[in-house]
Amino acid sequence: MKLSSALLISTYNWPDALRLVLMSVLKQSVQVDEILIADDGSLPETTILIDEFKKKSTVPIKHFWQEDNGFRKSKILNKAVAGSVADYIIQVDGDCILHPKFVEDHLKAAQKGVYLYGSRVNILPKFVQNILQNKTIHFTFFSKEIKNKTRSIHLDFVSKWYQPHEGISDKFRGCNVSFWKSDFVAVNGYNEDYEGWGREDSDLVIRIGNIGVKAKRLRYAGIVFHIHHKINAKNNFERNDAMQSETVRNKVTWIKNGVDQYL
Repeated sequence: MKLSSALLISTYNWPDALRLVLMSVLKQSVQVDEILIADDGSLPETTILIDEFKKKSTVPIKHFWQEDNGFRKSKILNKAVAGSVADYIIQVDGDCILHPKFVEDHLKAAQKGVYLYGSRVNILPKFVQNILQNKTIHFTFFSKEIKNKTRSIHLDFVSKWYQPHEGISDKFRGCNVSFWKSDFVAVNGYNEDYEGWGREDSDLVIRIGNIGVKAKRLRYAGIVFHIHHKINAKNNFERNDAMQSETVRNKVTWIKNGVDQYL
């Protein structure tokens, strides 16, 4: 039986970046079964852009929007996953351009009892306007626009050397991760008590790890190119960090304020 999959893209008020992400989605070597856009309260320009891509895409695009009431990424991600019919979720941020084999890499590496986390290549700040204006979505090791150049190398056979491990890695980034929807539901998804930037994504995978799911790094595969932007305000970061520390200390798996309210 074929694995059904969804690409989950979070976004907030940056349609120029989201355009490049969606352009790269349409160029994937393997397509998912549905595209989920989790929109934390963007202005109408983003809806117009998504509607444009709905007409171009052979894959259904579902747009989940909530009112802009501060940084509530956890809530809209939960709503989007709840609205998905897929078995397997590949999650990226709406400022991350996908390598053409990004989806293929995640699906090839998917295995029960494991979640995957991939590499992020950073696009240098001085080239961001250029890339947005020229709608650049193709990068290689030799591209002048990127740093962390070795992270841009795609080597499928080397990627296979990486093995599943226990615990969260310091290489984990929430902008490039994939997991089984059943594992997500088993820990009640994102904790909506996290408001403001920080720790909501690592808290999720720590809890997934606490139910016995291992982590596997996608290196030389599953590559995204991150469009530089100003750091989000970190007003709630200390509170969020303390909540995550409690998750680690108490080996928390299930949280109360999660995805079950939408299922």
